[in-house]
Amino acid sequence: MSTATKISGVGSGAALEARAKVMEMTQAAEDSVLRPNETGAFPHDLRAAIAARVARLNGDETLADHYAAHAGAMAPLADPSADGSAQGLAEVLHFVDKVAAQTASVSAGDVDDLRAAGVSDPDIVRLSELNAFLAYQVRLIAGLRLLAGDSA
Repeated sequence: MSTATKISGVGSGAALEARAKVMEMTQAAEDSVLRPNETGAFPHDLRAAIAARVARLNGDETLADHYAAHAGAMAPLADPSADGSAQGLAEVLHFVDKVAAQTASVSAGDVDDLRAAGVSDPDIVRLSELNAFLAYQVRLIAGLRLLAGDSA
């Protein structure tokens, strides 16, 4: 069972079965952005905390709780009120939050700020991939909940 189907509460049905390949590919995408072999500057527990944070910023507490459970010592960063200063991640979390909640206002200057904070270009791509996947997953789960008749 994929994370999306588990979180949405949709267990089966013709609409879901007809999209089994999409769900399989969605789970593969999740695995590649949350648990990649090459993590760069963002280990798996930090990625889980960021995923929980983005889910919270998008109003999905169930998904946020799912990811926060995998965040280990990084779990406090799943709370959008945490600024990440103590972990040296303030600029990273500022970027993540802005991409998640104020997408239209993201500019090249935000990427420049990450570079100035010492974040490499490959790690900027990793952050962007994670955030983009979460945007997709939150919307997918909302749609699946509609199929299940639950708007939670």
